[in-house]
Amino acid sequence: MSEATSRDDGPAITLYRLQACPYCERVARALGELGLEYRSRFVEPLHSRRDVVKRVAGVRTVPVIVDHETGVTMAESANIVDYLESTYGDGPPTGSAAADEATAETGGDD
Repeated sequence: MSEATSRDDGPAITLYRLQACPYCERVARALGELGLEYRSRFVEPLHSRRDVVKRVAGVRTVPVIVDHETGVTMAESANIVDYLESTYGDGPPTGSAAADEATAETGGDD
């Protein structure tokens, strides 16, 4: 485990997510591919009940990550994947602009 992915009290990254959310799974898959340890925090399915996400990120949509190592809190799966790649990988994934356009066309993350 690298220094960037560990903390005394657990993984450096927390992923706020929903069960069976494809956007959340996209982020979880990227975390796994990069070999990053993270803590999953499953949130309420109803937007109006996602107070913990609102307190952390200022939004009620998921996925949201909090990277305690770098101090970054971020929403939107395409942005999160790009951030993870550029911070912990070899740079932004090929076709990330296309992924952003596809997200915009579908109305964004849930």
